[in-house]
Amino acid sequence: MASVMPVIVYPPDEEGGRRVRVDGEVLGRARSLRDIAEFLRRAGLDDDVDAAYVRASGLIEWRGGGPEAWGPEA
Repeated sequence: MASVMPVIVYPPDEEGGRRVRVDGEVLGRARSLRDIAEFLRRAGLDDDVDAAYVRASGLIEWRGGGPEAWGPEA
């Protein structure tokens, strides 16, 4: 891993997407754990970051539900 960066995944919006912020910068709106993994790779984490890593990582602050919450009812 390049460095430890604060990662925040915000609550699902009305369409089920979740805003992802890394090191203070909003990288986009994820619709799955795979999307979050891709954002983290683009931010400089190792290429082997995948959905399982995202689900288990203690580096991610999940707001409004954990890694399984993707609907607006979360």
